Amino acid sequence: MKVFNTLTRKKEEFVPIEEGKVSIYVCGPTVYNLIHIGNARPMIVFDTVRRYFEYKGYEVNYVSNFTDVDDKIIKAAIEEGVSADEISKRYIAECKKDMEGLNVRPATKHPLATEEIDGMLQMISTLIEKGHAYAVEDGTVYFRTRSFKEYGKLSHKNIDDLEAGHRSIKVSGDLKEDPLDFVLWKPKKEGEPSWQSPWSDGRPGWHIECSVMSKKYLGDRIDIHAGGEDLVFPHHENEIAQSECCNGVEFAKYWMHNGFLKINNEKMSKSLGNFFTVRDISAKYDLQVLRFFMLSAHYRSPLNFSDDLMEAAKNGLERIVNCGEQLNYYADNAKTEGLSSDEEKLLSEAKEYVKKYEAAMEDDFNTADAISAIFELVKFTNQNTSDASSKEFVLSLRKELETLCDVLGIILNKEKEVLDEDVEALIAERQAARKEKNFQRADEIRDELLNMGIILEDTREGVKWKRA
Repeated sequence: MKVFNTLTRKKEEFVPIEEGKVSIYVCGPTVYNLIHIGNARPMIVFDTVRRYFEYKGYEVNYVSNFTDVDDKIIKAAIEEGVSADEISKRYIAECKKDMEGLNVRPATKHPLATEEIDGMLQMISTLIEKGHAYAVEDGTVYFRTRSFKEYGKLSHKNIDDLEAGHRSIKVSGDLKEDPLDFVLWKPKKEGEPSWQSPWSDGRPGWHIECSVMSKKYLGDRIDIHAGGEDLVFPHHENEIAQSECCNGVEFAKYWMHNGFLKINNEKMSKSLGNFFTVRDISAKYDLQVLRFFMLSAHYRSPLNFSDDLMEAAKNGLERIVNCGEQLNYYADNAKTEGLSSDEEKLLSEAKEYVKKYEAAMEDDFNTADAISAIFELVKFTNQNTSDASSKEFVLSLRKELETLCDVLGIILNKEKEVLDEDVEALIAERQAARKEKNFQRADEIRDELLNMGIILEDTREGVKWKRA
């Protein structure tokens, strides 16, 4: 399996630190509002990476944090007149709803920055002891950037060029030893959430949070660290510096970054009126369409979002789902059970599309080519199945299709819409069963309706029902 490593700027053979296991850390969102479709791309991409590793038999420890203390959260809290904790908890819950809609599996662990302060204090203290960090008189702690000789190795930036860019913005009264030094701990301002530390009552810098959460839940050295390409510098560069100076070992073997998302070929921004949350998109499309759209391009490529492209994704997804529905129909109405010799040969041919799919995914998770292989399998299936096919044949093809879709997080089973008339018909059948004292059947119907999301209430006026 080849993975493009941002650190080396080339595809490398993936070799895990521990055989049969993969540790992955993905930087999660800052929770001050509903997540936008730019946030959704890394969630979908790296959820798919995780699913493929699991498909290949790896045990995956997948950690993705929520940044729940930040300037933007504090600003939102002040504007609403509530606590920062209330803002972060609200939007973590909303983010989880959107992730569920996108069929993004919950991480093995979703750590919260505010629950890991002790670990941050410990790492900062270690960095000070080792000479890689220092506290100044106002209670701020800075990382001594030049103490890490390999600084810039991820972003491929030269430290002297970086310094030249910073000279012009050095502020009078700045207590830093060097303009390139960055904050590990900052003293609190009035009205901000804060924690006690040896240096000041305050809160952590953004970069230290991920270094600590990754170390706690995955260890000093991990297989893959991932996120959007906007995080390469300075966030991931600073994480490497902190973690490697503290732990004395390489932080991550492979660094993976997804490309930017544009809206109609422009950068997404509220001022341009092209800013879309996942919730906005869900009002117009099933979120499976958004997931399918995101995976229709290679994760490292820039991705352009538009109505036309979403419609194309919707049509493509329907082709796949309709094929699955057709196979269900043939299975339910099959006249023969076992495979014929011709069908055995056809199943062997179908395996070639699985090989194509796997080859695409093994080549740096090329989901665009993997989807092409699924379309080829759909075409092959449509051409070679009919109501004369055996049940075993159509179910075997359906299992192949479902497995490949599941790796991409695409749900093959269409949820059938529960119509009012269907509900009323079942209620009438239940009433008839009760009159005949067939209480077992009446209970079965109640349970069936409950599974369909329909809640019954027996009243003096008759049976009332509502959707759950």
